[in-house]
Order: sequence, then structure tokens, then C-alpha cells
Amino acid sequence: MMEWYEAIILGLIQGLTEFLPVSSSGHLEIGKVLLGVETTDDLLFTTMVHAATVLSTIVVFRRQILDLLKGFFRFSNNDQTDYVLKIAVSMIPVLIVGLFFKDDVEAMFGSIRVVGIALVMTAVLLFFSDRASRPGSSSIFPVKEYRNGISYWQAFAVGLGQAFAVIPGLSRSGTTISTGLICGVKRDVMAQFSFLMVLVPILGETFLEVVGGEFGASSVGGTALMLGFVSAFLSGLFACRVMMALVKKAKLSWFALYCLIAAAAIFIFA
Repeated sequence: MMEWYEAIILGLIQGLTEFLPVSSSGHLEIGKVLLGVETTDDLLFTTMVHAATVLSTIVVFRRQILDLLKGFFRFSNNDQTDYVLKIAVSMIPVLIVGLFFKDDVEAMFGSIRVVGIALVMTAVLLFFSDRASRPGSSSIFPVKEYRNGISYWQAFAVGLGQAFAVIPGLSRSGTTISTGLICGVKRDVMAQFSFLMVLVPILGETFLEVVGGEFGASSVGGTALMLGFVSAFLSGLFACRVMMALVKKAKLSWFALYCLIAAAAIFIFA
């Protein structure tokens, strides 16, 4: 049974790393190993703390979300409808993974070696996208002006990145932001799109876990689940605001270096 303090610590890890391009799922697995928490067959805790950080995203972007919903339900070809449809397109790949490859994905959790390999992949993506997005660099896909700053094919490409990021250790925010930057999306546009596109998939997964009776089957107690949720939510509020500023200005290659160091520690000590 997970202790209350372990739930708080893991919630903090989730909240602080969800928006930083260093893989929250990978760090959760590392945290579980360090704390000696055995939850390899119980993904409800992981789902709940992910839902908490999604709630923090909703709080941070509440004005933008309300504007999108108001515009979308006018049922006209406005900017808000265009943006919502592009988010919907970005969700297609992860929907396919969730429907047909859920068992394969769950089998990867609990393997710290998989986390190490995926962290190396995250580092490579971050380093390459950082160089490709620098002013004056020769990018494969040059920046073009699209409605809302992103095209439908770019949204789908970013969605492919999100689908691969279900692997623990492969950062969701790092993969989606890197994919967008490589495809020619501007940093400020990509930061917001990356955070908003995950809302529906994570909330949907949480709903299915709860409706499917996973609370009753969970080996994690209700108190630990609640404390982990609150911890992840509060730390997520902080990290979301910080990451928005970092994506616009900071070099992603610093995060790439961190991922390589974390991966090296896993290979050496695990």
C-alpha cells in the first residue's frame, strides 16, 4: 500500500515534470523505484496525477479555453473553430494507440531500462529541434504563416509525436514541442498547442478508469490518491507557467543534457 508521503512526493514529481520536456511518466517510474513503491500493475495513480496536471492546465489557460468553446459553438468558420478542429486532428494518433495498443503500452511501465532508452530519445529530439528552430538555421520545414500559426498537417505530425510519447521516459511535452518546432511551428504557438492538445485524451482516460471501476480494483488507497492528485495539481500550476516562459526563450538543449544525465544514471545504477 502506498504511504501518504509517497503519494505527495510522486504527485510533486508528476506536477513539476509534466510541463518540462523531461518526461513525467519516466520520472514517476524513477520515483517509484527510489521510494520502493510497487504499482506496476496499477495505473490508476498515474492516471489520476496526470489528470491533476491537466486540471492545472485548464486553470492556467481558462480564458483561452472559454474563448475557444464560445467560438466553436457559434458553428461558423472562425479562428476558434479552426483551432479546435486542429486539436481534434492531433488526437487521432493517440486515439488509435489507446484503442489498439493499450496492453502493449501498459507492459512498458515498470521497466526502468525502457525509461532510460526513452530519455535518450527525448534528449536527441530536444537537441535537434533546438538547433532547427534557431533564427537563421536551415530547418527541414521552414516557418510559414498558417491560420492560428499551425496547419492541419503540422497538427497531425505533432499528434504522432504525442502517440509515441506514451512510452515512459519519452517526454510528451518535449516530443510534441520538438515535433512542432521541426515542422516549422513557432515556439509560442507550439507551447500553447502542446498543452491544450492533451486535455481531452487524459480526461477521457481518467473518466474511463473511474467508470470502469478501477478505484475498487486499485491497490492505492483513496487517501493516497487524493493527496497525490492535490500535490500534482499545485505543482503543475507552477510548472505550467514556468514552462510557457521557458519554451519561448530558453534553449531546449539544456533539458536534453539533463535527460542524458538521468539516462546515464539509470544505466549505471539500475
